[in-house]
Amino acid sequence: MTAQMESSAVPASVDVRSGWSVEFKALFALAWPLVLAQLAQNALFTSDVIMMGWLGPKYLAGGALATAFLNMFLIGSIGLVGVVAPMVAQALGARDLRSVQRTLRTGFWVVIVISAVLIPVVWQVKPILLALGQNPEATGLAQDFVHHAAWLFLPALGIIVLRSFLSAHGVTRPILVITIFGVFINAGLNYCFMLGNFGFPRLELKGSGTVTATVNLIMFLMMLGYIVWHRRYRRYNMFGNFFNIDWARLREIFRIGTPIGLTVMAEVGLFSAAAILMGLLGTDEVAAHAVALQITSMAFMVPLGLSMATTVRVGLAYGGGSREGIRKAGWSSIGMTFVFESITCTIFLLFPLQLVSLFLDPTHEINVHAVGLAATYLIVSALFQLADGTQVIAAAALRGLNDTKVPMIIAIVGYWLVGLPVAYLCGFVLNWHGVGIWSGLAAGLSFVAIVLTARFAMRERLNLIRFDKLREQIDA
Repeated sequence: MTAQMESSAVPASVDVRSGWSVEFKALFALAWPLVLAQLAQNALFTSDVIMMGWLGPKYLAGGALATAFLNMFLIGSIGLVGVVAPMVAQALGARDLRSVQRTLRTGFWVVIVISAVLIPVVWQVKPILLALGQNPEATGLAQDFVHHAAWLFLPALGIIVLRSFLSAHGVTRPILVITIFGVFINAGLNYCFMLGNFGFPRLELKGSGTVTATVNLIMFLMMLGYIVWHRRYRRYNMFGNFFNIDWARLREIFRIGTPIGLTVMAEVGLFSAAAILMGLLGTDEVAAHAVALQITSMAFMVPLGLSMATTVRVGLAYGGGSREGIRKAGWSSIGMTFVFESITCTIFLLFPLQLVSLFLDPTHEINVHAVGLAATYLIVSALFQLADGTQVIAAAALRGLNDTKVPMIIAIVGYWLVGLPVAYLCGFVLNWHGVGIWSGLAAGLSFVAIVLTARFAMRERLNLIRFDKLREQIDA
């Protein structure tokens, strides 16, 4: 491969001679389309939640249980597959394009394996939720959604592989455009099939699940087509010798990615457990939790999108052998997140009722109790905004260094040995009910944020930067 071909394929790494302002600009340029894409991606679920609210509280409760159950597996899988981003970024930083090709191709095999394992598991949603003491009617509605949405695993995880590849190359606008297109398609199809408008059958949550899987497939095919037909990426020959599985790289992706997936699953699992605990309190509590969580999730999309850019920037610096680049990339991102989350904290404290009213009409008597609960939960959410953003950025910076096992342990301890016990204690022993459950979320997120940030700050002392070992991994 010629030097010209290499330079055209490899994005600029972190310049150790530049000041902080240069890193901020580079990070922002990479991050803003990813942030908007994450906001758009979240809008897919937001439109679902809004229309479930139009159907009524029982449908919103059923949909909340379904998405809490499904997301625990889906988002954990996204964390695992997302290891493609730092691996590609590190290979690009080292200018090893063959390693990029191997990682991309093997990423699709990881998607196939995960989907084959998880689809039969999520299919058992009804007996699992009933065993956890959930309302039978809400559980039946949750099954309607999950049985039609379960097929999204293949395209949704395939999107993560392609998105990781593009973002590592510093190309993020196509991700944004395709995701925004998906938002409009999702809202339109839901309006037709969930609500039965324009002469289409009213399928309610069955329609919502079908639309979710279909839209993810459309987005995957669009992103795949962009990469396959783009002249810049043809050199990777993405599907050449596809059935000749690279077992060494497959094991490497699972070795590095499984702790990431379990880390994300630990956090999502805490929120899913919170939804199940809410189900023990009543339908209004579940509906209120769904609304408050959706608003919180929308704000979280900004640090989440920024975290993807953080992993790439740290990975490029690590692959390029730059300690100073790692420092600037990590702390620049943490600083950006701190500023943004301070703003969302203020908005949640000042306008909780107005935000909740976007999802539930407070003038309808049937919604009054749920609206009041959701506004209260949102105030609690305001108090952990800084922790929520910081923990995802610190984890992303460590991910760029291939440091995944210890952060996994920290996440499990923080979310399940701190957050969940506090949620149960405050919610049921102290009788704070839903507010107590959200207090547990705050406790878990705060613990993880503090410990992960301290670990990144101590990366040199903990010997987390191993350029020699990284070179061996890339060459393997």
